[in-house]
Amino acid sequence: MTTSIPAPLWHFLSREVALVCDASGVITWGDDRAVRLLEYSPGQPLRKLAAQGTEDKVDRLITLARDERVEGWEVILCVGGMPRTFAFRGAPHEGGSALVGSLVAEDYAASLSQVSEAMSELAALHRETERQQRELKRRADELTLLNRDLEESNRGVRTLHAELDEKTESLVRAAELKSRVVANVSHEFRTPLHSILGLARLLLNPANGTLTLEQQKQVQFIRTSGEALFELVNDLLDLSKMESGKATLRPLRFSAADFLGALRGMMRPLVPVDSSVELRFEDPPGDLLLETDEAKVSQVLRNLVSNALKFTEAGHVTVSAELAPDDRVCFQVRDTGIGISPEHHERIFEEFTQVESPLQKKVKGTGLGLALSRRLAEFLGGSLTVHSTPGRGSTFTLLIPRVHPEVEAMVSLAERSQHLEPGRAPVLVLEDDRQTLFLYEKYLERSGFQVLPVRTVDEARRTLQKVRPAAIVMDVMLEGETSWGFLSELKGNELTRDIPTLVVTLMDREHKARALGADEFWLKPVGEEQLLRKLAAMARTGPVHKLLIIDDDDVHRYLLRQLLKDTPYMLTEASTGPEGIRLAREQKPDLIFLDFVLPDMTAFDVLDDLKADPHTRDIPVILHTSRQLREEERQRLAKETATILAKHTLSREVAISRIRDALHKTGLGTNQGEGRRG
Repeated sequence: MTTSIPAPLWHFLSREVALVCDASGVITWGDDRAVRLLEYSPGQPLRKLAAQGTEDKVDRLITLARDERVEGWEVILCVGGMPRTFAFRGAPHEGGSALVGSLVAEDYAASLSQVSEAMSELAALHRETERQQRELKRRADELTLLNRDLEESNRGVRTLHAELDEKTESLVRAAELKSRVVANVSHEFRTPLHSILGLARLLLNPANGTLTLEQQKQVQFIRTSGEALFELVNDLLDLSKMESGKATLRPLRFSAADFLGALRGMMRPLVPVDSSVELRFEDPPGDLLLETDEAKVSQVLRNLVSNALKFTEAGHVTVSAELAPDDRVCFQVRDTGIGISPEHHERIFEEFTQVESPLQKKVKGTGLGLALSRRLAEFLGGSLTVHSTPGRGSTFTLLIPRVHPEVEAMVSLAERSQHLEPGRAPVLVLEDDRQTLFLYEKYLERSGFQVLPVRTVDEARRTLQKVRPAAIVMDVMLEGETSWGFLSELKGNELTRDIPTLVVTLMDREHKARALGADEFWLKPVGEEQLLRKLAAMARTGPVHKLLIIDDDDVHRYLLRQLLKDTPYMLTEASTGPEGIRLAREQKPDLIFLDFVLPDMTAFDVLDDLKADPHTRDIPVILHTSRQLREEERQRLAKETATILAKHTLSREVAISRIRDALHKTGLGTNQGEGRRG
């Protein structure tokens, strides 16, 4: 049964008012709701109820509604003294107009007010933007002028750099020419000097005939002069090696006690039995061990002791060694000789420089010993200094690292190579020169490669048993051996023949290297960009692997395609779990990239289906997700996937590295692995 709505309830629910106005806009009739809401008096004009400033809009409503129908005309009337918005519809009625108005909700009015405020703010922002654009244009004009000035300055700087480069090249050529001349002349001198000294020894040997005393004296002069000249040639040759950077470090581990004992045995014969000079050696700490070039340390100290004995007429020459701060060793040679004036303390270390003194005239020297000794000290990573007072003797101090920096660097390099970084491809470098090894590591440290340094063929073989490198860089001329046999062995073994091999050496033997199977041959030196470009190209050669990406995110699939562009990987995509499982069964990819959350199933569901099928259970899966995994989820996924990657950390290097690691674990990339799935 239907009942009517009670009047009080109808009045509460209704939001409409009905009015009739005559042609002049005077209210002639209104319903109860209009009377209650608008509180007007009969015969009152409607415009009197309008909010201040909106009377004209009310008049236009009455005028239009008197002649035609009107829809959605909004006016603001006062209700209880407060302005409220009404939406009126009107139509002509008996020469006047009939109006029905709906009270607009307050939240709608508030929205209109907010829109109005927003428009005002947008206008203000527009004005501010225009002002900023004018300011930016002004600054752009200033920058244009500044760039023009800078370009002119740069042209001048480039001109200066070109001149400096030309001067530098000229100086380098002059230095190289000088080194070659010194080295060649020194070698040419050695041959006749060996003959002269050998003949002098033969003449002085009584077994070859007796000489008169005068003849013995003359031959002895010849021998002494020849030995002095031979010493000069040796010093010149050593000095030229130091200047040209061709000196070789041969580090050994030795104790200071044994070293000074051997030095004592070498230097004792220089002190005559009836000499007034005593040669002393202080005992060093028994546990003091060094790891540096023993021969070069000995050469410096022999030179210092020899000089001290020459310039000490009476007293003693003392040699000592002790541990110094910062893990360094301090060798000192102290004498009670003539001493050196302070103004000559640096001059004595210059080539062919000798301090004038009465004793200096008696003991001739080359003037190269101390210069060479300082160069050797610097080569050993240390320094050679002197403290001396005329008439009170001199103290020469050789301060060197206990372990040579190159040895430490080599140990550090070897230790780093023991821990393969997952994000970098290993490159086996067979090179006996430490500087070249350090250079290669510097070249490759910012790339996707990691250096595995080896200095002998045996080390290379042992490393290959443990690691399969992405490429091999090798020198064939090693210290005490060549690696031609190793190259032949490498390319003759089916397990290693497909490893790209680059031969870099000083000898032009390209035909032999390529005949033995080398993929590339270069002469030293090698530039960084040249090496990286070639290694990247060589490491990319090999079989093409099929990858399947299962991810509902179009953007991430596109990103992964771009990251793996120009790589030996062929990509197939699936946007749903069932589609991915179907493609995995049909195409049998070498590896799957799987998103954790898919629209129709989770990664666990996909993994369960893949593991249940014997054709897909062995395919390695890399899980990549932007979700923060719970610990139990991470533990389970770690057992069922090759690795877990966060999407926000993915880069080209990381992607390629994880793919390579996953394929390597499954045996792909080797000859055996290529046929694993057929």
